[in-house]
Amino acid sequence: MNKLNLLGVAICLASTSAFALDQGKYRFNGFGTAAISRVGGVDDAKGYGISGQTTDSWRGDQLSKLGGQFSYGLTDQLSATIQTVAKPEQDDWRLQLEWAYLAYAVSNQFTVRAGRLRPGAFMFSETLDVGYTYPWLRLPDEVYSQMPITNYEGADALYSLPLSFGTLNFQASYGQAVNRNIFIHGLDARLDVDYKKLLTGSVSLATNDIGTFRYSYTESTLIVDQSDEFKGKFMSFGHQYDNGSWVTNAEIINRRSPLGEHDAFYIMAGHRFGDLLPHVTYAQHDESDAGRDSSWAFGLNYSLNANVTLKSEYKRVESTRNYNGNFVPAYNTAEPTFDGDIFSIGADFVF
Repeated sequence: MNKLNLLGVAICLASTSAFALDQGKYRFNGFGTAAISRVGGVDDAKGYGISGQTTDSWRGDQLSKLGGQFSYGLTDQLSATIQTVAKPEQDDWRLQLEWAYLAYAVSNQFTVRAGRLRPGAFMFSETLDVGYTYPWLRLPDEVYSQMPITNYEGADALYSLPLSFGTLNFQASYGQAVNRNIFIHGLDARLDVDYKKLLTGSVSLATNDIGTFRYSYTESTLIVDQSDEFKGKFMSFGHQYDNGSWVTNAEIINRRSPLGEHDAFYIMAGHRFGDLLPHVTYAQHDESDAGRDSSWAFGLNYSLNANVTLKSEYKRVESTRNYNGNFVPAYNTAEPTFDGDIFSIGADFVF
């Protein structure tokens, strides 16, 4: 199977019913990441990342994961999909059920789904665990740490409109994510968070020549430790482009709640030289009245074969406070600064 077909498999793993199954047919695919990372250039063993798992020792329990997806055609229009992913959570590995839904194809252009789904807040939400579909080993933390949940229970509707110059896609979803134990690295503790009335709408335009543009809006009522209740809003706009030689990705987000306002973005560019893809990314996260995180990331990827991409990255992080992916800004204001160097090497694969 060539690399183009494998990329189709990777996208199929993570998203919609674009690849319909006839009654009685099934599909199984797998994906994963095997990688290690460490932080250097700091005076003590501060942890980096959402769970603080990147430390001053080489460790593989932040970036590594292994997943599989199984789909079965119940009828020619109704299919069932389950996706499980084994990945670390702090110091323990857990098998997590990321997707579990029924999809009904009303027509070739319109599909409705119900069950456990992903909130479509980011450009790479649909392929969040499938590292083969994006150039980094580590998605830009400044942006992708801003929503700690990866799934919800509810329903969505997807509609595709073919155009002469591309395809216009719409997605609307509604549901909830309750009893989520969110780990806060700055507190070294978990918070019980409920996302009620979780509403997301997105529109994307995949053009034939100038890449894909995507906008999404999400809002939810959050209940923290069964006491504090407030409404949060999240908006994102992004662009992707890949003509086989040049690769670019850019995304900007805004997150607002009574606890504060966050603005973050990244911009990435790379160029393929045969099987090699060198790339560079600048990312920045600003929190109202609390400081700024920024980073430069330099990566080099090598397509070992149609199934495996080897990746290496160096990321220089600079911050006016300790960046830890903390989604509750009130707990960050007293943290010290964090400047460090993040080194990562590994491989993404699909089968």
